[in-house]
Amino acid sequence: MQDRIVITGMGTVNPLGLNVTGTWNNLIEGVSGVAPITLFDSRAAKLQVHIAAEVKGFKPEEYMDAKEARRRDRFEQFAVAAAREALLQSGLEITEKNAGRIGVIISSAIGGLHSLQEAILTNYTEGPKRVSPFLIPMLMANGGAGMAAIEFGIKGPCFSVASACASGSDGIGTALMMLRTGMIDAALAGAAETTITSTGVAAFDRVGAMSRRNDTYSMTPQPFDKNRDGLVMGEGGAVLVLERESDAKARGANILAELAGYGATADAYHVTAPHEHGAGGAAAMLMALSSAKANIEDVGYINAHGTGTLLNDQAETRAIKAAFGERAYKLPISSTKSMTGHMMGATGALEAIFCVQALREGILPPTIHYETPDPECDLDYIPNKAREANVSLVISNAFGFGGHNAVLAIRKYS
Repeated sequence: MQDRIVITGMGTVNPLGLNVTGTWNNLIEGVSGVAPITLFDSRAAKLQVHIAAEVKGFKPEEYMDAKEARRRDRFEQFAVAAAREALLQSGLEITEKNAGRIGVIISSAIGGLHSLQEAILTNYTEGPKRVSPFLIPMLMANGGAGMAAIEFGIKGPCFSVASACASGSDGIGTALMMLRTGMIDAALAGAAETTITSTGVAAFDRVGAMSRRNDTYSMTPQPFDKNRDGLVMGEGGAVLVLERESDAKARGANILAELAGYGATADAYHVTAPHEHGAGGAAAMLMALSSAKANIEDVGYINAHGTGTLLNDQAETRAIKAAFGERAYKLPISSTKSMTGHMMGATGALEAIFCVQALREGILPPTIHYETPDPECDLDYIPNKAREANVSLVISNAFGFGGHNAVLAIRKYS
C-alpha cells in the first residue's frame, strides 16, 4: 500500500495576515484585504486602477537578516517568511544527514517584478553602473526557492514551477509526485508573488482583467456575482511542509491533513481566456480525484479559482458542472479571492492552506461581496457568511493564463 503524503506545517504572509492563525480568523469573519494602493503612487503613474490587496505591516528583518533582506526582492522575502512559519509548525529539523533528502519547490509566476521595474528605471535615468549587482538573483522566478534553501540549509531538489496563476498548486502537486516516487523524504512547497507595481497593474488592466471600483473598493472583487467587473491584484506567500505519513509519524509530528491528489491539464485554447465550456478545468478536477482514489460523491467543498472576471467565473461554473453533474448543485463552493485578492502564482498555495483549515475547523469560508445572482453562475457559492460543515475531502482549483489548470485534492487526516 502506497504511503500517504501528509501536511505537517503551514506558513503564510498575505493581505489578511502575517501568519496562518490570524489569516484564518480574518477569512472566516469575511474581512476584505482590499484597500487603496500604498506601494507606489498609482495616480502619478496615470493608472485607472488604484486599489489592491497588499500585505500589511510586513517587516522582513523580523524573518531574516536585515542585510540579506535588502538583497532580496519582496517576493523572496515573503517566501522565506512563509517557509519559516511552516517549518516551525512542522517541527522538522534539518540536519546534515537529511538535508539532501528534502526538496524546496517554491514557485512564482513572475518573479521579482519590483526589482526588475526599479532596475529598468534606474538604467534609463542614471545609467547601467547604477543597476544593483544583486538584480539577477532578485528578479529570477526561482529566487524564492533558492533563498529558502540557503536560509534553512536544504540541499535536495530546489526549483520553481511557472504556470501563471496555477504555479503554486502545480508546485505542490510536483512535490506530491516526488514524494510518492521516493525521490525526496520531505518538501517545502508553495509559492510567493509580488506583482503590485505600476507595470503589473497596467498590464493586467490592459487585458481587461481588473476591477476599477476605486471609490467603492469595499465591495470588490465580486466573484460569481452578476455585477462582477474583474479581479483585484493581491500579493503574498504560502508554504506547506509535506512528508510521507510513516516518516511524520516516526518523528511524532502533528499531521494536519493528507495531500491526497493532484490533477493538471492544458486547455490548448487561448493564451488568456479559459475554455468557454471549462473542459480543461473539469478534466483536472477528475484527474485530482482519481489521483486521490476518490469520486465526486466524496467531495464536500470546492475552493474555486473564482477571480471575479466575467469569463473565468462563468467557465469555472461550467467546469464544475461538467465534472460533477447534478452533484454540482449540492456542493458548497467559495472564492476566497473575494477577500485576499488574486495573488497570481501564490494564490493556489494559500488556498491549499484554507482547505486544510476548513477540514480541521469544520468551517467553510464565504464568498464575500455576493449580492446579485448570475444565471450563468447558479451554484452554491457560500454567500457572504462562513458556514459550519463537517467535510472529509475538498478540492482547490487554480487556473492560469496559457490555459493551465491545476487541482489539488486534500483529505481530512484520521
